[in-house]
Amino acid sequence: MVNRYLAKSLCFLVLALSTACGSKSFDTSKELWAYLNETENGYRHTKNINGMACSLTYKPTDLLVQQALGERYDIDDVKRLRKKYGKYLYFDLSLSADGQEILNQKKGNQTEFGIMVNQLVFGMNQKVNLITQARDTLLLLDYVYPRMYGMGKSADMLLVYEYSQEHLNQEYLRFTLEDIGLGTGEIAFKLATEKIRNQPKLTF
Repeated sequence: MVNRYLAKSLCFLVLALSTACGSKSFDTSKELWAYLNETENGYRHTKNINGMACSLTYKPTDLLVQQALGERYDIDDVKRLRKKYGKYLYFDLSLSADGQEILNQKKGNQTEFGIMVNQLVFGMNQKVNLITQARDTLLLLDYVYPRMYGMGKSADMLLVYEYSQEHLNQEYLRFTLEDIGLGTGEIAFKLATEKIRNQPKLTF
């Protein structure tokens, strides 16, 4: 009787642990984004320094897959796109000052405004770094910065990094953003790789 009770308890414990350690699944991208944006879930990191708000959010593979799928698709399409986009790490970097796009800080000085635009459009690869626990720097393959011409509430860009499974087997990655001319100094975030290995998914 005791052994049967013990076996049942162990069974429930294993099930609970496997559920806790597994990936969460969401029916819609809206639900997934709501989960990502809650900082306690470990996918969004924020800092506010000298009036500049900086946030870095990990973007799970399935959000890229959903964008690439057409109206009609099957499970093979999902698997193919997961394999394609799963080769890279995606992060949304958002920068704002006083609740506005950071370019607004430079509108009064045409020269400084031009320098900031050039920095955001062409030079962010020299300002952002993703470094492993073993101090290897991951390659930034691309970044996308859609210009809002000062009309948005923040400057938002997508960063795309190449990685290997060895990188994710380490405990954490460290993201750094050098000062881009707003007097913040270096901004750094520590990212737990466990969150990426068990990233949330969409139900297709």
